[in-house]
Amino acid sequence: MQTTDWTWATATLLAAYAAVLLFFVVRAARRTRSFADYAVGSQGYSPVVVGLSLAAGVTSAATFIINPGFVALYGWSAFVAMGIVLPIALMGSLIVLTRSFRRYGSSVKALTLSQWMGKRYDSRGFALWFAVLSLLLITFIVLICVGLTKVIAPALGAGELPVLLGLVIFVFGYMLFGGANSLVYTNTIQASLMLVVAVVLLGSGWGHFSEGFSGFWNKLAAIDPALTQPVNPKSLLFRDWFEVLFCNFVVGIAIVCQPHIVTRAMLLRDERDVNRYLLVGIVAESIFFAVLFVGFFARLQFPDLSVDGHALKMDGIVPAYVVAVFPVGMGLLVILGLLSAGLSTLEGLIQSVSTTITADLIDPLAGQRLGEGEQRAKRLATINKIVIVALAVVSALWSYDQLLHPNLSVGILAQNGVYAFFSAAFVPVLFGIFLKNTPKPAPIAASVAAVVIHFSVYYGGLTYYTSGTVRNPAVAAALAIVGSVVVGLAVHALAARNRNAATVESVHIKTEQ
Repeated sequence: MQTTDWTWATATLLAAYAAVLLFFVVRAARRTRSFADYAVGSQGYSPVVVGLSLAAGVTSAATFIINPGFVALYGWSAFVAMGIVLPIALMGSLIVLTRSFRRYGSSVKALTLSQWMGKRYDSRGFALWFAVLSLLLITFIVLICVGLTKVIAPALGAGELPVLLGLVIFVFGYMLFGGANSLVYTNTIQASLMLVVAVVLLGSGWGHFSEGFSGFWNKLAAIDPALTQPVNPKSLLFRDWFEVLFCNFVVGIAIVCQPHIVTRAMLLRDERDVNRYLLVGIVAESIFFAVLFVGFFARLQFPDLSVDGHALKMDGIVPAYVVAVFPVGMGLLVILGLLSAGLSTLEGLIQSVSTTITADLIDPLAGQRLGEGEQRAKRLATINKIVIVALAVVSALWSYDQLLHPNLSVGILAQNGVYAFFSAAFVPVLFGIFLKNTPKPAPIAASVAAVVIHFSVYYGGLTYYTSGTVRNPAVAAALAIVGSVVVGLAVHALAARNRNAATVESVHIKTEQ
């Protein structure tokens, strides 16, 4: 195919796609009358629409662009970890946590996960703690910006820097207005495209099965026998069953505790819609996670992981595969799906992180200086736009650095930040939903312990898995989550014992009187 064909076709496609998104953003902006509307939407959406929005938000550029690169590089061990174990744990956790979180969030009118924490535990300081921790999610924004740049730049025949800047300006620009209402509309379109493209991508390797599955497996083994093994001792992230199974299962359970995922059910009309919402979301997510298998097709296409003598960076394997395998027309459809995969989560992150910074950091710290009532609401809406602009600048600078100097993959950076966040959130969400009369010290101690353990293990090189040049964030997160649960339960039990002892002593004193 000619480069000029790709350039003009891609440019035309992007312009049309941008026009469609802007149409829905303008429509959504008309329904966004307050800062609360921006945060959680006007509500009243169907469970099918919100379920597709959930699936699109959970599975992002990481699932469609970055993670298949891990599979291409490390084979079956990477697919088992990230395409089977983690999704199973994630979906199970989603089923268990969603209904109770939604019920409590609706009753207390929480706009963000930070507010949910603060109101559930009656602690303004705890809400502030999670507002600060939400800044870690910027690493995921960086991952998506890098992934989309890797897809768009070669298709346009343009440099990565101008593509990155154009992407950031456009997406952050339209997210200034629509908020949650906007992303529900756009996520539904994106999820529909992603479903089509997932099928196309999975069908692109059909020819490799001409000799059956055993023949396919033999082709991979001929390149490297380790590609067909459930653990890969030569890899940097999937060396044994501890990394492949245990760490990814624990991470999968906790991954739901991110603001753009766990709060999505708040957009539903009614409690009775939750089951349909979960069914639609889980079926769509299952198809999306299957896209990681495309990493095998990419490895068969590029056995030595190079193109025209130039070594492929891991984050560029899937984009290179798309350009090499598909004709222009079908390739554009795939690019559209990859773009949708990234934008679906990027929009949710921009909305949730900016809302948290505005509502849970700036608003409480500003005190009465923002005024009261309608005046305060208008000022917060303006501040939220300024926050989004600041996020855009930080994200662009950090993304460009990752384009130039990735540590194996931008996925490592994103995992480190995001895993630390939901490690800290897991026990407070769990206790808040399932335990009554939880003493405040228990979730607070658990959350702080998770952050300390995660970053100590990761940056301190405290384990074999986190002592090399490339360190495994899943190991740090799994140990942090387990340690957090132990600390939380210990403090909870100690507080309960002290409370019972105090009750007994009080009864004893009254009896003596």
